[in-house]
Amino acid sequence: MTTIADPVTPADGEALGAPRRLVWLLAVACGLGAANLYYCQPLLPKIAETYHASSGSTGVLVTTTQIGYALGLLLLVPLGDIVRRRRLVCVLLCLEAAALVLSALAPGLPVLLVAGTAVGLGASVVQILLPYAATIAAEHERGRVVATMLTAVLVGILLSRTIAGLVGGALGWRAMFAIAAVVALAFSFTLAKIMAATEPEVDISYRSQLRATWQLARTEPVLRRRSVIGACVFGSFGAFWATVAFLLSGSPYHYGESAIGLFALVGAAGAIASKVTGRAADAGWQRPLTGLLTALGVASFAVMWPGHSSLAWLIVAVLVMDMAVQGTHLLNMSVVYSLTHVARARIASVYMTSYFVGGALGSASGTAAYRLAGWGGVCAVGGAFMAVALLTWARDALAEQRAVPGGEG
Repeated sequence: MTTIADPVTPADGEALGAPRRLVWLLAVACGLGAANLYYCQPLLPKIAETYHASSGSTGVLVTTTQIGYALGLLLLVPLGDIVRRRRLVCVLLCLEAAALVLSALAPGLPVLLVAGTAVGLGASVVQILLPYAATIAAEHERGRVVATMLTAVLVGILLSRTIAGLVGGALGWRAMFAIAAVVALAFSFTLAKIMAATEPEVDISYRSQLRATWQLARTEPVLRRRSVIGACVFGSFGAFWATVAFLLSGSPYHYGESAIGLFALVGAAGAIASKVTGRAADAGWQRPLTGLLTALGVASFAVMWPGHSSLAWLIVAVLVMDMAVQGTHLLNMSVVYSLTHVARARIASVYMTSYFVGGALGSASGTAAYRLAGWGGVCAVGGAFMAVALLTWARDALAEQRAVPGGEG
């Protein structure tokens, strides 16, 4: 009996691909999972007020959440190849719901930081669903399916700040976490019904899977280089978004949670860039576009500095930065997912662990820079992360071309 998760196969044996309804449901689940990582950012000033904590202490919540996510990518995502994905997805979503409830009820900042780490662990479900979507898609549609999933993740990140700002302003920051917990639990039941109970792709032990993942990272130079670039661009992204709420809540802006959340809509440029970049990637332009986007990313942080007192400069800088970050990420995913046709959870684990370790380092560095040197320090840190990505691309462009003859790395 064919389920919604089974690709339709015609008589000649060529898969028509994944049902569109399933792809969209998986995409929504990915977007909501990604959103859980970012709800806290526009709420940080109010959380600091609730616990009578400094901006630096409260900003650590962003870092602990991303560290939890990185741990999930490293230790949980490889399970996607060796266990039944449907069961794993449901367990992680239930963990996510429990962690969000704990966040809503946290009596103090230490408990909230522990809950944030657990939220990050549960959110790694996104990187179980993304390889699953790539696996059920036919070869001719895989790029479009992956682009749909990544666009949903981007939209989830984008709208998370706006929704959190609006809900936090109307109902308080604890209400946002409570609502997110209900949504995560609802999607756990939904995906339990629509995902097929497929067998594991690889019949090996967890230890062997971790060893194989490490072996992949050690022997695949294109994956390593793209992981470094991804980590650096997301580090710049983390440095900005972990601190901009403090900038906007202070002088001369004095924005509340709702206004800070609405400011996040400026990042819509990233969604536009993803669609354009996706088409360019299909045409084989990954390498030159990576250089162009990372160069624009460096420039965006130079433009960002006057944003400490000028909203217009800040908006222009965010538009360019988000286009650079999201476009580079899509190009990276296009390259690394083409390296193998099986056990893609290993690739997701290597690349996305690096990506979010970079994000955590960027958030921590940006928060420290804001505390020590103000907005100029944040711009310097973000620009430095992006510059390392650009230098990595420039140094290794020739090596990538040799490693992938006739293709883009």
